[in-house]
Amino acid sequence: MYEVEVKVSADHDVVRDSLESVGATHVESVEQEDIYYDAPDRDFAQTDEALRIREERSATNRCDDEAGTTDTRLTYKGPLIDSDSKTRQEAETAVVDPEQLRDILNGLGYDPAATVRKERERYTVDGITVTLDTVEGLGEFVEGELETEDDIDSARDRVLTILTDLGLDTDDQIRTSYLGLLLADE
Repeated sequence: MYEVEVKVSADHDVVRDSLESVGATHVESVEQEDIYYDAPDRDFAQTDEALRIREERSATNRCDDEAGTTDTRLTYKGPLIDSDSKTRQEAETAVVDPEQLRDILNGLGYDPAATVRKERERYTVDGITVTLDTVEGLGEFVEGELETEDDIDSARDRVLTILTDLGLDTDDQIRTSYLGLLLADE
């Protein structure tokens, strides 16, 4: 599976108005904490890969309770493969026991490298996921995303069209991950 993504810096108040005008549907608001890991056998910064554990909580129900308000996932992201977007191979799976997963990764020599925290509002329009991200230490961003098995060009064009329809300048897209942006600010 490929994740075709285009990200730009943008004022969320303006984008929310545009989302309403194009008939987007608000899906959910969540808080995310992403812990990125370094590998013992290669430098992910050099190979342009990422391994992370993401914990996601509903922004409307911020407490963890026995009903399970936290969703945890392990994600591998391959190197960028498209010069016109932030497209990469992605593999992701649900995690039943996050603490045990952390122990496994640590036991294998994978060390936590950095943590990215954000508030995220998800919308859908014409099959595209549009996300308004407020990233701790970085500011406000908008991402357009579509997953595809193989038609990267078509998916990218659809994402670019939606973002343009929202009044965003896709020529100003940011191909660096939030992790990369945070590490560059250090």
